[in-house]
Amino acid sequence: FARAQTNLAGMYDFGVGVPKDYVLAHMWANLAASNGEEDAIEKRTMVEKAMTPSQIKKAQELARNWKPKKK
Repeated sequence: FARAQTNLAGMYDFGVGVPKDYVLAHMWANLAASNGEEDAIEKRTMVEKAMTPSQIKKAQELARNWKPKKK
C-alpha cells in the first residue's frame, strides 16, 4: 500500500483532513519509499526542508519501529 502511504504523507504535510505534522509526513513518506514508491522519495526530501534535524531523527525512528495493526 505504498501509494496510500505517500498520500498520507501529503495529507500530513499540508494538514488536509489531519493536523499538519512534518514528522508524520516524513514517516509515511519514508515507509512508502521503502515499499518501492518512487514519488515518496521526492515527497520525503521536500518535507525535510521544513524540518529540524531532531524532527527528522524522530520521523526516522517512528518509521523504523512502525508495524501494521493486526486485524
